[in-house]
Amino acid sequence: MKFLASELTAFMRGGEARSNLRILKRFLLLLLAMIIVYSILFHVLMAAEGEQHSFLTGLYWVLTVMSTLGFGDITFHSDAGRFFSIVVLVSGVLFLLIVLPFTLIQFFYAPWLEAQMRMRAPRTVPEDMTGHVVLSHYEPVSTSLAERLSYHGRPYYIIEPDLNRALELHDQGVSIIVGDRDDIETYRKLRVDQAAMVVATGDDYMNTNIAFTVRELTPDVPIVSFARAQEAVDVLDLAGSTHVLRLTEMLGRSLARRTIGGDVRANVIGRFGALIIAEAPILNTPFVGRTVGEGSVREATGLTIVGVWNRGVFEVPHADTVLESSMVLVLAGSEEQLQKFAELTAIYTVSEGPVLILGGGRVGRAAGQALAYRGIDYRIVEKNAVRVRDPENYVIGDAADLDVLEQAGINKAPTAIVTTSDDATNIYLTIYCRRLRPDLQIISRATLDRNVSTLHRAGADFVMSYASMGSNAVFNLLEKDDVVMIAEGLDVFRVPVPTELIGLQLQHSGIRESTGCSVIALTYDGHTEINPPPNRELPGEGAELILVGTTHNEREFVARYFRSKTPAGAR
Repeated sequence: MKFLASELTAFMRGGEARSNLRILKRFLLLLLAMIIVYSILFHVLMAAEGEQHSFLTGLYWVLTVMSTLGFGDITFHSDAGRFFSIVVLVSGVLFLLIVLPFTLIQFFYAPWLEAQMRMRAPRTVPEDMTGHVVLSHYEPVSTSLAERLSYHGRPYYIIEPDLNRALELHDQGVSIIVGDRDDIETYRKLRVDQAAMVVATGDDYMNTNIAFTVRELTPDVPIVSFARAQEAVDVLDLAGSTHVLRLTEMLGRSLARRTIGGDVRANVIGRFGALIIAEAPILNTPFVGRTVGEGSVREATGLTIVGVWNRGVFEVPHADTVLESSMVLVLAGSEEQLQKFAELTAIYTVSEGPVLILGGGRVGRAAGQALAYRGIDYRIVEKNAVRVRDPENYVIGDAADLDVLEQAGINKAPTAIVTTSDDATNIYLTIYCRRLRPDLQIISRATLDRNVSTLHRAGADFVMSYASMGSNAVFNLLEKDDVVMIAEGLDVFRVPVPTELIGLQLQHSGIRESTGCSVIALTYDGHTEINPPPNRELPGEGAELILVGTTHNEREFVARYFRSKTPAGAR
């Protein structure tokens, strides 16, 4: 009761609440006046019929008729009395059963309920909060990043201006702060000067506003802004952004790197200091049909095969793993070793047909530019003629139309890259292309993480998630690390050498057997040893392992060697 009384007291103090109560008070006075007038008229009409009743009886009759109870113990016999009864009844239905409930709900209950919701919705962070990450919007990238931050024990807050939406997310366990994104008070309440980073994931205009507003409070906090248009990069930089990311271009280039069009050669997908991670299709090369042990890749180039992709499935190879034509090797090594591999495979061509890009948006155009840089012919299928940039490389039409696909070269294409922003469309096009060409390499974009596995089941060989790529890029900037996301759910990451493994030879460490991770490099005494031999003893303090594995493998490693605590320096 005390809690309810305190809530009501706080509610009554609000200016809007007082205004609503004045309206409610006027209505109740009007209703009271009607009841008094009806009671007086009741006595007048009853006296005309020769009956006398007390004042309480008149009040009782008026209330029973207005509330439609109508007990029938007191009735009029004249037409005037019955007409009066009808008037009382209709006005009662109107005022007591319709207007009064509406007025109570509209001017009292609803504002009081909203006040309760506002009191429940978080609007500020604790005074001692430091090192948190502020996310401007709740969207796919922020969702993926929030999950990663939570996994690593990093606090975060997402700004949500809509109260109902904020409460819904709050009830789902999402860290939400209610406030307007362009209001400096929101960032004061977020204690942005004590934050580790601000991430602006809205459109170019809103992100510029956010960066400019945050810079009014603090010149030091890092601000990462996403840019849709190339022209916005400079504006966001001038507004105060520390880093400006064009995720659509990054995703387009990443998708293009995984094509098997053009000459067969290793495509660099990331760097980890001196260590290079690359992917290489082996279609039409002498490696097809051999096992990893007899493939001579390491003997000829020094590169290590740390994994193979086969129809969207990543596998850690063993010596007896047979290399198939559909496989793409994941290689780790140095620049010189990679160059040797390129020289060995450059003479083997895959196909003379163009690579198909289904969707001519920003991602599709970025993929086309990346392919053009590699000297690979491509065709972009786009049904919106406004998006056409270079007519020579565009086919206007619906990618779900067989005639359009045949015009674009589906029958000879080595690869189809599906780049639309709608996952349902991407799933449809993936199934359609796989049905038309079972031997076609299909690379697809996913906007939402939950659709990655669906696209793989639909027939995609590779799927890159827009959300995961964005969250990975932001997390790397936050941790000042150079983690490489090889593909969706597969990363190269760095961890300190576990204490229990110090002094053991790599072949006896049991890392791969117990966690599924592969050691591809070892850093100690200021230098990096790429592809350390099996008999290498793991050094002690200050040394780090660079490993490749799936997200599940990484968690297995952390859980096994660092218990439930994420090690310093680990991703």
